[in-house]
Amino acid sequence: MAPATNEIRASYGKKALPKKASSCSKAWHGAKSPHFFFSHDPLAWWSRRRDASEAEKECAMTMTRRTLLGATATLPWAESLPAMPTGPDDDARWRAIAALYDLPEEVAQLENAYWGVMARPVRAEYQRQVERVNRLSSYYGRLSYGADHARVKRALAAKLGVPPDEIALTRNATEALKALIGQYERLRPGGAVLIADLDYDSMQAACASLAHRCGAGLIRIALPEPASHQGLIDAYAAALDANPKLRLMLLTHISHRTGLMLPVREIVAMARARGVDVIVDAAHSWCQADFTLPDLDADFVGLNGHKWLGAPLGVGILHIRKGRLDTIARDPADDGAHPESIESRVHTGTLDFAAQLTVPAALAFQERIGGAAKAARLRFLRDRWAETLRDMDGIEILTPADPRLACAITAFRIRGLTSVADNVGIARRLLEDHRILTVHRTGPAKGACVRVTPSVYSRPEDMDALTTALRGLVPALAKTA
Repeated sequence: MAPATNEIRASYGKKALPKKASSCSKAWHGAKSPHFFFSHDPLAWWSRRRDASEAEKECAMTMTRRTLLGATATLPWAESLPAMPTGPDDDARWRAIAALYDLPEEVAQLENAYWGVMARPVRAEYQRQVERVNRLSSYYGRLSYGADHARVKRALAAKLGVPPDEIALTRNATEALKALIGQYERLRPGGAVLIADLDYDSMQAACASLAHRCGAGLIRIALPEPASHQGLIDAYAAALDANPKLRLMLLTHISHRTGLMLPVREIVAMARARGVDVIVDAAHSWCQADFTLPDLDADFVGLNGHKWLGAPLGVGILHIRKGRLDTIARDPADDGAHPESIESRVHTGTLDFAAQLTVPAALAFQERIGGAAKAARLRFLRDRWAETLRDMDGIEILTPADPRLACAITAFRIRGLTSVADNVGIARRLLEDHRILTVHRTGPAKGACVRVTPSVYSRPEDMDALTTALRGLVPALAKTA
């Protein structure tokens, strides 16, 4: 068994062991720094870890939590990452970043909104954490995980721009949003809930269930298509004015269907002035667009960590602004021991410890790239195909050119082809004939569409290949106006 730490012994109420250098700590701390295995070679970290001695590997598994999380928090990839790009079109340096991802070679992967690919160093950290958690098992889970969980929360809260006690970790944004919607306390008979056509299906269903359970109405609007910044604000203003009994509104920051990005802050302000609460679905926006939670000014938000942050699958975040906790009921499975804690609002059971422990590494990697630089690159890739084809006859680009209203995700529709079958067929043609992976989406009021989602590892030539493919497909498939 690894030597017990002072904190572990203290957990049992026993006297702490005197500090004594173990063979593990000597091997680990004998290096010049905790990042001794990094170099200017982007691949050096994991190649050196494979070649490390068994003693070093054992030390990496049993080192203290402070050393482990402190190493990732200090951006250990600073030396191993390539120089940061000078702009969104600095292709050589963006290719160097893309080289840190393992991707399928047989297709152009332009369906990156399902979940994000972990960068190779983040994936290696996850694999190390899986091994560590599996080996230490409940010895770690019972005695040490709580402190690590708190450190992960602090790291996430710092990135999000809120205090740690305003967030709770979940397994995904859906779980967070289900808690916010399903446990919302202010809806009464005769009230109403507002949703839109571009909201996520599960969240629309959760709102419908809440309204039915409370004897309230459900109001569904179709967002303008084509959209504009003011047009979106006006659409929600009109809905608020027309429905004075509204008490709750769902806003999707970036739609998973078309990629449309709402002016959330402005809409939240309008709703708040009328006494209407807003729950924001930020599953797709966080780390795709560059923002913090105070930028949205929303009281209730659900977010994902495994999409654009690039953390492992199974990481989500629940946010409730301080002072609004009583608006959301405790989870039915909560034991009531800490009703004043946000943790009492969501009960997940056992989480994937290793996925959560990898979050600081994912945050460090993203910080090294930079949120603004990443968002600019994603818009550059999106514009390369979407704005090139916008004026082409027979195609509809479903997000505007306004950078306030779109980032990476954008969908298109070929004129007259609005059915699910039509768009399943278009996505299949792109894959089978051109080796380009996209996905059909349903739900927009004007019909189904095909979603295109580049990521930081996508290449300009991938976007050019899509452009070429659509220049051939659209004239052949578009129906006469």
